Order: sequence, then C-alpha cells, then structure tokens
Amino acid sequence: MPYSKDCAADNPLSAAVQLRDANILSMVRDALHHSHVMLAFQPVVQAADPSRPAFFEGLIRVLDSTKRVIPAQDFISTIEALPEGRLIDCHALELGCQALKQNPSLRLSINISPRTIGHPRWEQIFAQAAASDPTLAERLIVEITESSAIELPDVVSNFMDRLHLHGVSFALDDFGAGYTAFRHFKDFYFDIVKIDGSFVRHIDKDVDNQILTRALVNIAQHFEMFTVAEGVEATAEAQHLIDAGIDCFQGYLFGAPQLKLPEFQHQRIA
Repeated sequence: MPYSKDCAADNPLSAAVQLRDANILSMVRDALHHSHVMLAFQPVVQAADPSRPAFFEGLIRVLDSTKRVIPAQDFISTIEALPEGRLIDCHALELGCQALKQNPSLRLSINISPRTIGHPRWEQIFAQAAASDPTLAERLIVEITESSAIELPDVVSNFMDRLHLHGVSFALDDFGAGYTAFRHFKDFYFDIVKIDGSFVRHIDKDVDNQILTRALVNIAQHFEMFTVAEGVEATAEAQHLIDAGIDCFQGYLFGAPQLKLPEFQHQRIA
C-alpha cells in the first residue's frame, strides 16, 4: 500500500502501520525472488506410540536478508490474495519434494492455499517430482483447509481426484473451525482430518470442548478418516484426547517445528 504524507498528517499511527506492512511485503517479495525460504518440520505422532512420528508437517519459513525468519502472521493474510501467495505454495511443494527424495522413509504434509488449488505451476512441480521418484506421491500429504473445501467444492474435488490417481493423501485442516457443511462432506475423500486447536485447548477442563471433539471424532470415524488433534500442549489434554478416540497428536508437547529434519523412525498410519 503506498505511503502518503497526507495519511501521516491525518493519522500518524495508521501511516506507521501502513509503512511497516509495505516494508514487510517488500521483504517477503525480495526473499521469494531469491528463494530465501526453508521448511520447518513438526512431527505428528500416533497417540498409541508418541515416540515415533507417523508423519511430519512441512511449514514454510520466509527469511529476510539477514537470514532471520519473517513472522508469517505479519504477511500471510495479505499475501495469500497476491501472486506471491502462489509462489510461497510452490516453494513449499518444491522443498517438500526435495525432503521426500532425500529421506525415503519420510512421510510429509504440505499446505496449499485456496487460490493455489489447480494452479498449473504447482501441479507441474508435483508431476516432475513424482516422475523422478516412484514412492514420492504416496508419501506426500496435501493439507486443505476446511473453508477451502466448502467454498470451492468443485475445484477442490477435481484437484483431489487428479492427485489421488498418483497415490497422494489428503488432510482436512482446521476441522471444526468453519462449522463444516456436512452435506458436502461425503463428496470429498480426505484420508486425515486435523481437529482445530481451539477444540483441543484446555479440553481437560472444558466440557464443551470435550463434547464437540468427541462429535468431530465420531464424524471422522464414520467416514473412515484418521484424526489428528492440533495444538496439543499439555499431558492432561493428550489423555482426554485419547479417551475421545484421537489417532494422532500434533503440538509443542510432542515437538516444535524445527528447521532441520530430526532423525526418526517412520511409522505409517495403518
């Protein structure tokens, strides 16, 4: 957003915020142009055996000129609607495919934003990577937010159909946060659902969250999908989630995102 002296005179705080946002967006654009991006890897562990990850989630990190991470919350909501949003998703996929090639036992999930679904460059990157490694597609999980699936059902369904043919799995991210239109739910073939952290937080004390989480787990089980509880930070939360029938955990209790993929023994979700 252009900075104007008139705006500064009328509202100095607003002008300062606009200038900061413009500077951050400029930094992000420069970083993407020079491929100053990395993946951080966070483990998703099985509730029955948290010592071995079932898979990792690859989270994109954008670096400034000093190689420091630019906080995603400072730019992600703005950049998703811009061409740079497509570029971030493409970088994430490229880095994810590289990690999968370098680690034959790795299973990895990568996020894709709504506007990137069906993007030709993204699908070209996937096709080239899948052709170079016959096991890559079956070890890749694509995470799609619940809101994307409901807002763009035909686009998402067609996209999933194409990648399912290669063996790619799909995770429904932020399940429950958007109050899913369940009449559409049967039209998608998600392998995994990730229950939004807002239902997990303080579930050991919050009766409403206990009831809602059990309902979400029951829905997922009906459609034969594995469940992941996001944002697990306390042992008491984990125990209540086990009682609710959760299959997998993700959260700081079991590991923070790391820029280096840790040594691990892969344990596929059966």
